[in-house]
Amino acid sequence: MNAILETLCFHCGLPVPVGSHWRVRIDDVEQPLCCPGCEAVAYAIVDNGLTDYYRNRQTLPKGVAEPIPDALTLYDTPELSAQFTNSEGGGEATLSVEGIRCAACVWLIERRLSQLPGLQAADLNVATEKLQVRWDTSKCKPSDILQAVREVGYVAYPFDPIQHGELLRKNSRAMFKRLFVAGLSMMQVMMYAVPVYTAGAGDIEPDMEQLMRWASFWLTVPAIFYSSHPFFKGAWADLKQRALGMDVPVAIGIAAAFIGSTWSTLTGEGDVYFDSVTMFIFLLLASRYLELTARRKAAGALENMQHALPDSAWLLNSFPSSRDAQRVPAVTLRPGDIVLVKPGEAIPADSVIAEGETTVDLSLLTGESQPQPRGAGEPVAGGAVNISQPVVLRVEKVAKDSTLSALIRLIERAGQGKPKISQWADRVAAGFVGTLLLLALGVLAFWGWHDASRAWPIAIAVLVVSCPCALSLATPSALAAATDRLLRQGVLVMQPHVLETLHRATHVVFDKTGTLTEGKPGLSQLTLLSEMSEETALSIAAALEAGSAHPLSQGLRVAAKEHASTVRFAESVTHYPGQGLEGQVDGQSYRIGSASFVAALAGELTLPQEPRQVSCVYLGSEQRWHARFELTDRLKADALQTVRYFKSRGMSTILLSGDAPVIVNQVASSLSMDAAQGGMLPQQKLDYVLGLQREGAVVVMVGDGINDAAVLRAADVSFAMGSGAALAQSHADAVLLSAKLSLLTQAADAASSCMRVIRQNLAWATVYNLVAIPAAAWGLLAPWMAALGMSVSSALVVANALRLERVPASR
Repeated sequence: MNAILETLCFHCGLPVPVGSHWRVRIDDVEQPLCCPGCEAVAYAIVDNGLTDYYRNRQTLPKGVAEPIPDALTLYDTPELSAQFTNSEGGGEATLSVEGIRCAACVWLIERRLSQLPGLQAADLNVATEKLQVRWDTSKCKPSDILQAVREVGYVAYPFDPIQHGELLRKNSRAMFKRLFVAGLSMMQVMMYAVPVYTAGAGDIEPDMEQLMRWASFWLTVPAIFYSSHPFFKGAWADLKQRALGMDVPVAIGIAAAFIGSTWSTLTGEGDVYFDSVTMFIFLLLASRYLELTARRKAAGALENMQHALPDSAWLLNSFPSSRDAQRVPAVTLRPGDIVLVKPGEAIPADSVIAEGETTVDLSLLTGESQPQPRGAGEPVAGGAVNISQPVVLRVEKVAKDSTLSALIRLIERAGQGKPKISQWADRVAAGFVGTLLLLALGVLAFWGWHDASRAWPIAIAVLVVSCPCALSLATPSALAAATDRLLRQGVLVMQPHVLETLHRATHVVFDKTGTLTEGKPGLSQLTLLSEMSEETALSIAAALEAGSAHPLSQGLRVAAKEHASTVRFAESVTHYPGQGLEGQVDGQSYRIGSASFVAALAGELTLPQEPRQVSCVYLGSEQRWHARFELTDRLKADALQTVRYFKSRGMSTILLSGDAPVIVNQVASSLSMDAAQGGMLPQQKLDYVLGLQREGAVVVMVGDGINDAAVLRAADVSFAMGSGAALAQSHADAVLLSAKLSLLTQAADAASSCMRVIRQNLAWATVYNLVAIPAAAWGLLAPWMAALGMSVSSALVVANALRLERVPASR
């Protein structure tokens, strides 16, 4: 038995590939596994206390080709099925699917799943190989879904970014080996084919020509039985399901050309096409290798995030009496724990700095390239990287609830579904294969009657030249590249229609607080009422406000940090609710707060009139007034630039807010917006947007993601300003991961570029087929020309889409 387990997968019973590093520990013994799918299932079984499944089974399964009911039904147990239950009590899961090759694979899997009772939705993304499913738990079980996918020749397992990335790398290595063998075969066969093409009549003796044919035959065999194996495997899986995938015409073309050439070699009569066969296999594998490279890039951002949260943390059990640090697993941290984070280490969970100052790298979370300063009392997100100084943190949330974990969960759900343009391409590609096979049969029949000697090569050329790979890759490759680029810039696209709808939007509706403005008071004006300097006034104010949680206090502390170099400390601070604070700084008593509160200490004074819509805070000491601080919710630095951008594109900009109309109108006027409405309740915002849509407008809504849930869902496309808890609660179609409003303009630029590339790809694929198929049918293209044309067409589409990966220089 031990010898068997050394060579067979401990979970499924298939042979373990040479060099496999997948393992699972059962009863303190490392057991070999054949793939990341089996590793995911095995760890799920072990981690949920179901190891008895392995202890009690009698025999190993016979392989993936046959169902493994016992293993699959483990996903139906309460311990495992709980991870597939959504907030509404229904079933929902993201699965990785192995073996995806083209849009036909997507159509086949989705069609099979649609036949399951209780399945509510199934969306498979060809670019990311992720399957999003939702089901009624009373009618359907997780094992039903996994088994249905197996029945059509694929393997599905719960999605894990690290394992998914490893699977893509494994597939990439395997495809590169096949590509190398096909390329080697092609070059060697060409060495024998070129002299035949260039020689004149009678220049090559018959015996020598026959020898070169046999040499070409044997050099083509590796390409047929090794390099082209995925095409035949895919075609067989499609035919077993009575479906016509894109591998069917490819496999028929390769087999027909090879069989025909082999027959000509055996009989010594007719032409051979070994050079065309090897070229076709090589070029098709090259285009698919390029496509797989694009998929790996699209999955790279998520895998990087998965690696960002550290596995361990330095716990300070006796802080502050002792600073002895103990390394513990990060998953064991609980709110209130004190941890030490050294320079270069990642923050293990959402925390608040208890001691020290440093700079942190938030690029993975928000797309912000510049390190951000953080000091005592300020929050830091889990997954951010500490750059400059060691800091002591107080944990606020467990690792699984951190900002990064919430972001990862959102990204795992993102990219599912298909926009309308992609659905159209899939429908055309699916129907195209059947039409192509009928056309090839018609061409074969016609040329068999007209010129039998040319019938076979022309029919092969038609099959090869018209494979709709370019058509099926035109949309998903572009969308994957664009969404990956936006994620790196700080925009998380959640819904499939975002880029398509944003590109044709006519109106952009903004919320005010936290969207166009900072969402927190900031110092707009400091008026001195004595000879005290501005820096001194700010430092005294910050000292008095140091322990206050009031938003105005935070605004004063931020201003002091930016403009005052001296740090002061207050003593005997007393808080008077609704009025202000009193305390001693440098031995002097001060009050800070409302004018009437400060006047009780500083005496009566005729003060300048307070500006409207501004919060005023006064500072005074005994019989002395010192300063008035004017605080307001300031506009974001990039708000005006963002509004101007959309106006320059001919779009109407509108401000809807629940704040007082006079404030809303003032903000809208300063930004030169087209319309503004203040004092609006959420229902009134919703009615306003619905009214625009009834008039034919395509509306973009930009809000905070929580308070405006209804109007965000109603808009044609919506963006939320996401951070912290807002990430997990967002109802928007996309999330701006930092406070930068300019990310919205980057999303609009990416949408325009993406739709332009998709149109280019679809136009190229259409024009190519309209020209190439008639040319092949009339005998104007040799099989090798058809192979070159089809492969170059597919490669061109993917390469064009990859241009979207480049992040343009900032305006």
